[in-house]
Amino acid sequence: MTSIEVNHISKSFGTVKALDDVSLSVNRSEVFGLIGPDGAGKTTLFRLLCTLLLADSGEAKVDGFDVVTQMSEIRKRLGYMPGKFSLYEDLTVRENLEFFATLFGTTVDAGYDTIKAIYSQIERFSNRKAGALSGGMKQKLALSCALVHQPSVLILDEPTTGVDPVSRKELWEMLGTLKDHNITIVAATPYLDEVRRCERVAFLHNGRIQGIGSPTEILTQFAHIFNPPRIDRGANNEAESIVQSSSNENVIEVQHLVKAFGTFHAVDDISFTVKKGEIFGFLGANRAGKTTAMHMLTGLNQPTSGTGKVAGFDIRTQHELIKQHIGYMSQRFSLYSDLTVAENIRLFAGIYGMDDDVIARKTDQLLERLQFAEHRNDLVGSLPLGWKQKLAFSVSIFHEPSIVFLDEPTGGVDPATRRQFWELIYEAAQHGITVFVTTHYMDEAEYCDRISIMVDGKISAIGTPDELKSLYGFQNIDQVFTHLARQATRSSD
Repeated sequence: MTSIEVNHISKSFGTVKALDDVSLSVNRSEVFGLIGPDGAGKTTLFRLLCTLLLADSGEAKVDGFDVVTQMSEIRKRLGYMPGKFSLYEDLTVRENLEFFATLFGTTVDAGYDTIKAIYSQIERFSNRKAGALSGGMKQKLALSCALVHQPSVLILDEPTTGVDPVSRKELWEMLGTLKDHNITIVAATPYLDEVRRCERVAFLHNGRIQGIGSPTEILTQFAHIFNPPRIDRGANNEAESIVQSSSNENVIEVQHLVKAFGTFHAVDDISFTVKKGEIFGFLGANRAGKTTAMHMLTGLNQPTSGTGKVAGFDIRTQHELIKQHIGYMSQRFSLYSDLTVAENIRLFAGIYGMDDDVIARKTDQLLERLQFAEHRNDLVGSLPLGWKQKLAFSVSIFHEPSIVFLDEPTGGVDPATRRQFWELIYEAAQHGITVFVTTHYMDEAEYCDRISIMVDGKISAIGTPDELKSLYGFQNIDQVFTHLARQATRSSD
């Protein structure tokens, strides 16, 4: 029996055709994936099915009800987790849940059986504000809120972006239990392991359906997009020799670093070094302490105890000098959406004290290299996510810093765009820039020269990807990470 029917739907925004004659169907109680690169039209299709947008042409039905003429009936039967965080951070866990229940004219008690398996894992934190939860716990709460009115259809727009691999696995295990409640699930995701958990997937590209089938069929048919070849780091031997000649020089030195908040040690006695031109992966589950450690290394926070040097400067006494010699790209997009591409470049280059003629020359070179020349006057807010990320990285190293810190730089980006992003990282490293990167994509961890894995504020493992796989007897870093992260004793609150 069909749960969702989409027939010849088209939707344009000005001159941009977000959806172009899209047709698909989803069976009742099916786990159906919607995949495709940034700007493919996935979110637009979801918003149409959720009655938040009107199509220019075509028709769609959810549970037999028309999305235009019977939208009130659909909203009673639909649960929706949008791509951006959908909760109220100033409300507690319980208050959020009660608010969403009230919106649908029901109560938490009435819908508790549907959400029990999920909500019970965070119920002990019911009086905690949503903004204080870890990434994984926020997603569990958001999912509980989307299910509290016992919908028959659940739509998830990249629900696990920015969530660590273990929490992602847990969330998808929970989604699997919803089949017992006869709930149809349609999910968009950039993670291939999550794609493989779907029964069928539709590949959307440039607003058009390119194929529908099993995950294996689609990932095989479009392997050039979803499984691009690994990058050959030895392609530039001359640049590689630059790094090798200075490989004994440490640009980051940390000894017994601690950061405490009251009695809680977010970072608990870590020590490590990073060499010039090295790509160093800094991994850990949500709340493991990696972002706190990065904030100390970048001069944004001061340590409680321990010592550290970054680019030769003391993290305690010379943090302002550190800021002048590093680049930084946060996990929350760091450019200004209401400025153009060229204006963003000029602004950040000016902050780093670069001369106007140098800025002008390097801006032209950068835009040509990124193939952004014709978009130099476009507002950054109008660019696809993958373009924004590549631009943000390029701006972060525009002043040629000794080190660039990247905090989950490719969250929510499709595999082909992530590969292009890592080509930029390799190019930077080949020219002697040290790359210090956190990521929740374990295939990206394999691209690093060395990685560390933090658990409960400590570094539990450090070494090359091959060394760690050999040490723990696993075939990939995802298995190593999962093994170590599940040994955590610190509460995930």
